[in-house]
Formats: sequence, structure tokens, C-alpha cells
Amino acid sequence: MRELTYVARRTVEWREAPDPRVRSAGEAVVAPVAATSCDVDSAILAGHGFIEPPFALGHECVARVVDIGDAVTAVAPGDLVVVPWSISCGTCGHCRDGLTAHCASVPHMAMYGAPIGGSWGGLFSDLVSVPYADAMLVPLPAGLDPVAMASASDNWSLSWRLVAPHLKARPGARVLVVARGSIGLYVCDIARALGARDILYVDPDAEHRRLAEGFGARTAETLEPVRHGFDLAVEATGRVDQLVLAVNSLAPEGVCESAGNHFRPGELPLLDMYLTGVTLRIARDNVRAHLPDALALAASGTVDPARVVSHVLDWEQLPEALPERHLKPVFVAERGTTTT
Repeated sequence: MRELTYVARRTVEWREAPDPRVRSAGEAVVAPVAATSCDVDSAILAGHGFIEPPFALGHECVARVVDIGDAVTAVAPGDLVVVPWSISCGTCGHCRDGLTAHCASVPHMAMYGAPIGGSWGGLFSDLVSVPYADAMLVPLPAGLDPVAMASASDNWSLSWRLVAPHLKARPGARVLVVARGSIGLYVCDIARALGARDILYVDPDAEHRRLAEGFGARTAETLEPVRHGFDLAVEATGRVDQLVLAVNSLAPEGVCESAGNHFRPGELPLLDMYLTGVTLRIARDNVRAHLPDALALAASGTVDPARVVSHVLDWEQLPEALPERHLKPVFVAERGTTTT
């Protein structure tokens, strides 16, 4: 089989690898049918990552089950499934607590798409091995478009977690979104659907702002801190100055969720945060724990993740098209996959 391999800045290529096979009773092999780039992949392709190439890329996809081990009961060959980005066993203490990005049965940070915590391959591959099929794979609900939901492995479900629990605890909260990629746009759509009374989206990209306005958000190209302006702030830029903007705009006891990958250091206004009573969370996401809830929202018809998909491209276009600067391209490997 082939796996798409990151080899240098703005350069990827197909490389041959052995076909994965089911080697234990709990494993599965899947074939991606619709895969997309995560916002962090854009940083890697731009040369801002901290891992030296080459390595297999990709950690967001909907796939079709090809083969399963004898003990697998949750999925069957032919099923369409979401493949979470992190490797998790489902039975260790961390997994039982919902901390699936910190599974104790595998090396720390084990994931698809980067050789962190072992080498698990990438989801821009013709075939993918899933070591804990019952724990990891989530069937795609009937009626959901694989192209629209290609990001459910990470960015879509992460976006649900960034806002949904907070809006449940604070109905009608005011939400600030400081972003550069797909996460911020998904957040706008989800926040609107879940009853935020005000959403301000900050992004220098005019097309991104237009999409956010379609989700009911106010928009700005840039912004000075809005003192006590928002109950919840979501930062998804990877820039510390933008994280400072987010935390400095919070109301007393406000919450800031940072989904940016901060490869570069910086300083936070810790005294101001202390005086305001800010809660700041910077974290990789435990996607598998809340993936069913995120998919249920997608299936409700109250959100439209397909609107964030910027391009639908053929699987064979990956080496040429992935390094280009697209918002959310989806690469389709299976003929007949819906492309709404």
C-alpha cells in the first residue's frame, strides 16, 4: 500500500509500506474514504513542527472497515467509521476516565499522523491498522456525509468540546473566537446552534470571516482586548499574542479554551488573569470520549459542517494539493462517496 509521507517543507510524497493485516483478535484494518488535513497539519507543512521528517501524515478521516479480528464486535467489514486521531485501548484507568489522549496502554502521545509515542502511520494512507477497534472506531451515523464529517476524528469533535460543555453550564454565554483555520469556524456554527447570545469571530482572512458571518457571528479582522466582554473565549491560532487577546477579553470567572498548537514561547498576563479569575485550558483533545455527542449534534441538522469544507479532491491529488494553502480540503478515496 501507499502512505502519504511528509518529507520537507511544503513537500509530501507517496511511499510504499507493507499492507497492514489483522494480527490480534481486537484489531481492525480500515480504508480511508474521506480524509482531511487538521489545522496542525498546515503548521507542519509550513515547516513549523518540532518533528524531523520523514513521517506518514494525516489524522482525520472517515474510513470503511476492511477486516476485523475475531474479538471485534462493535463494527463489521463494510461499515463506515470515524477513526479518532489518538490511539486508546478503552480499558485502562485513563481511558475509563475519558482521558483517551493519555491512554496508559500505549506510549505517551501515541497518535496517527506523527511519530509521537511510536509509529502508528497516518490516515492519508490506502490502508490503516487500528489496534483497539472496539474502543476506538465509532460508526458514522446513517445520513451523515463522510466528506462533511471527515474532520470528526479531531477538529469537529474538538470544536464541540471547546464550546458545548460551557454553553450547557452557562446558557446564552457570550463567545469570542480568535482563529485562523477550520476549528474557529466549526466553533461558530456549534455555538450558534447551542444558544450563544453573541459570537465574535476574529480572523484576518476575509473569506473565513464571510463563512463565520454565515454561521451568525459578528466578525473582525483584528481586535483590541474587550474588557469583560465575553464569558468564553476560544483561541485557535497558535500565537501567544492572540491567546493574550482572548484571556484579556474575558468577564470575571470567564473560561479560555486554547486549541492552538503553541510551538513558540511567549508570556501571558498572569496577574490580570489572577485578578479577573480566568480559567485557561491548553490541551490536546480526548476526542474519543465525546465523539458520539459531537456526531449526534452533526446528525441533528442544526449545524452544517459541510460549509467549512473548502475543496473536494481526488485521493490521487494528495501529493500535489495537500501542501497548497486550503482551508479544509477533503480527499476522497472511494467512488460514490457523497460530496455535498
